[in-house]
Amino acid sequence: MPLITTQQDLNAAIAELSRSEFVTVDTEFIRETTFWPELCLVQIAAPGVTALIDPLAPGIDLAPFFALMANEAVTKVFHAARQDIEIVFHLGGLIPHPVFDTQVAAMVCGFGDSVSYDQLVQKVTGERLDKSSRFTDWRHRPLSDKQLDYALADVTHLIDVYRYLKAELERENRGHWLKEEMDILTARETYDPQPEDAWKRLKMRVRKPQELAVVQMVAAWREREARERNVPRGRVVKDEAIYEIAQQQPRDAAALARLRTTPRGWERSATAIQLLATVNAAIDLPKEQLPKLPKQQQQQEGTSAAGELLKVLLKIVAEREGVAAKVLASSDDIERIASDGETADVPALHGWRREVFGETALKLVRGEIALRFEKRKIAVFEPPA
Repeated sequence: MPLITTQQDLNAAIAELSRSEFVTVDTEFIRETTFWPELCLVQIAAPGVTALIDPLAPGIDLAPFFALMANEAVTKVFHAARQDIEIVFHLGGLIPHPVFDTQVAAMVCGFGDSVSYDQLVQKVTGERLDKSSRFTDWRHRPLSDKQLDYALADVTHLIDVYRYLKAELERENRGHWLKEEMDILTARETYDPQPEDAWKRLKMRVRKPQELAVVQMVAAWREREARERNVPRGRVVKDEAIYEIAQQQPRDAAALARLRTTPRGWERSATAIQLLATVNAAIDLPKEQLPKLPKQQQQQEGTSAAGELLKVLLKIVAEREGVAAKVLASSDDIERIASDGETADVPALHGWRREVFGETALKLVRGEIALRFEKRKIAVFEPPA
């Protein structure tokens, strides 16, 4: 399968693909040294049609591809779609729609948590994929026939997987389950986070409002700097350095040089000067403008044991419904339900998850149902009044 490297061939391929009810899509990219992924290859297939697009070809315009991604008449099928959608959003300024993610659909259909593409293909079609080209540097040209065959297999087998999962969802009447998940996956805010929210992805505890102010402002500054320079966040400032900066609050280059998490001599760089200005601005915030520390969840007595019972119930429901437990409720969902009951604002108590698991979980919390051993299995029952 030759690479599409001319605008004429790209236009013709997209026109043919656009006549299908669905297309399967995958991308190959590199992002180890950049903030934004560098798109290196686009693979698309539909029944009887395949296309390998070279986005690195001189003068090629991907506008027809982005138009296909926005075409409401064509379902876009991905496996583990988030990074592919991120690329389309960054380069094309749009979110593909409608979308069908076979990884999510597989979990809804009982294939386990986060099933890989090659595992899913083998289970559905019986085919074993050759993954020897997985670690290809997709920027390199020319790509070998073996590499192109590997890339194309990521979308050709996806046709059969999509058809199988779509039929399973219809048979089990679970199409609305997937739709709720796709609505979240294709929400614009998923791919356009604000720099001011960057601190939320950091897993660090702070003890004082001023420390939190430093974390928030430095994380936002780092996010903007990484985007502008198109480098990974850690190339600007590492996560652990932000935590140490929040604790030590260096005001000048000499204090910055004494930190363990910053490179020697870095304190004299232009980047360090910007960082120090940000730190000083955070330190100098008036008391009334300091952020409030997030409230720590206080576990009530017995919550831990209740959580363990809810985990058992989750496994029972997941096995009964033939769906991955991870899809029904996360560990955080379980802890919050055990602690807060009906008032827990978690995904497990909304939408289809509430119908399948959430209501039953609340009944267990309220003592309306219980668990017992029955014929060497754990069963759910209603205790006598």
